[in-house]
Amino acid sequence: MRVAALDLGTNSTRLLVADLDGPDSPPRTLAREMTITRLGQGVDAARRLRPDAIARTRAAVAAYREVMDRVGGVGRIRVVATSAARDAANRDELFDAVEAELGARPEVLEGREEARLSFRGATVDLPPGLPAPYLVVDIGGGSTEFVVGTTEPVGAVSVDVGCVRITEQWLHADPPRPEELSQAISVVREHLTDVVRALPAVREARTMIGLAGTVSTMAAVELGLATYDRERIHHFRLTRSAAEDVFRTLATEAAAQRRHNPGLEPGRVDVIVGGALVLVTVLRTFGVHEVLVSEADILDGVALSLAGDRAGRT
Repeated sequence: MRVAALDLGTNSTRLLVADLDGPDSPPRTLAREMTITRLGQGVDAARRLRPDAIARTRAAVAAYREVMDRVGGVGRIRVVATSAARDAANRDELFDAVEAELGARPEVLEGREEARLSFRGATVDLPPGLPAPYLVVDIGGGSTEFVVGTTEPVGAVSVDVGCVRITEQWLHADPPRPEELSQAISVVREHLTDVVRALPAVREARTMIGLAGTVSTMAAVELGLATYDRERIHHFRLTRSAAEDVFRTLATEAAAQRRHNPGLEPGRVDVIVGGALVLVTVLRTFGVHEVLVSEADILDGVALSLAGDRAGRT
């Protein structure tokens, strides 16, 4: 079964084209694409998607349609939209544009469903011997999902902190001022208090798995990767001390200097400090000493969900 999964995220728009052997086997990747589209730019304040953000996302989706056609044989498509679309009053403008390109209409994922799909994607190909239960932390542009489980999630929470939202709300100077960083850390800690209250099992997790662009970027910077290398990043163990070092370096550099760090994509230069702040605060608050970086994430979970969808989405 050949499927396509698209994720219209707050910071990036992504595609996975894969063959499925079944709902419990890792998708066999045929194409995996990512474009920084900043769909959520200004959404936190205006509660609307900007026309230029919709246009950027539509252009990325049109390019992905060409990728799907080039690969060929795609029988099922699922398009999901997350935090930015959840918050925007005019999301149907985006959905109409995407549907015109793909013939498939996006669906808004609520936070818990987003977390469930992220967990499914992240845990389908874990290395053997990892102690369970797992805490999967998916740091997006507008929200962060926390989900705990072993073979299946036992609980999930979504909170409104992410690399774009934290940056737009709190980090205004270049580089951010110490008081801005301190205030942002306090805000994230308050949200984490809510996470523990709603999902006490986070304290029982024995392995933390980190997903999405912020975590992958911090691993790439730590590794000093001049070009993206999935094999080196996927299942890399990022220690808390290394994460602290990366955060300290990025947070004390102006954007003009920061962009020269190997492993940092140009489209993340202005929001990586906000994302790194979220990750480091999670590690500190939960007393976690390392995070297992996973390049398998919600896209893989969305693809796997189509294995059980007899009707399909085409």
